[in-house]
Amino acid sequence: MKLNDKQRRYLRGLAHPLKPVILIGNAGVSEGVVAETRRAPQDHELIYEKALLAEKIGRLDEMEQLLRQVMRIKPDYHAAYNALGYSLADRGLRLMEARQLIKKALEFAPADPYIQDSLAWVEFRLGNAQEALRVIEIAYKAKPDAEIAAHFGEILWSLGQQDRARMIWREGLLLNAENDTLRETLKRLQVKP
Repeated sequence: MKLNDKQRRYLRGLAHPLKPVILIGNAGVSEGVVAETRRAPQDHELIYEKALLAEKIGRLDEMEQLLRQVMRIKPDYHAAYNALGYSLADRGLRLMEARQLIKKALEFAPADPYIQDSLAWVEFRLGNAQEALRVIEIAYKAKPDAEIAAHFGEILWSLGQQDRARMIWREGLLLNAENDTLRETLKRLQVKP
């Protein structure tokens, strides 16, 4: 089936926000496609996406290797520092390194609530619940989000603030009842908000 220009524009508009690197049109493989495939191995956004996919399928060593590659290629790409730091913190591994990576991400994006959430999470994992609470309150106020709510609620829960934790979790469920982190947190803690 051959697409007209209007259909092609519509489909491109639905494409991933990072813009597909390779677009094979009606003409097949063009010189532009060949050039893009040569560039792709050093494209930090593609490598970052590949790292996130590696994490989803449990290939954590590969994820770490890819994120470190992104950091070498584009040292100011804060998402890579945050992703690796959060992943380490979430698994309870190398927590001091995780904190350092997340703080590096914050240097590039100090007001990013997702990075603030990561910092709160690593502080919590390090046993600094009060500092974690201080940081996550800022993150959640800036960006009410189900995943941030999951962490916020767990920090509150650990501090004996069960009523407030349930309230935050209820808000999180209203924002996104399908969020895996929130659902797993409630299940693990055996809580019905």
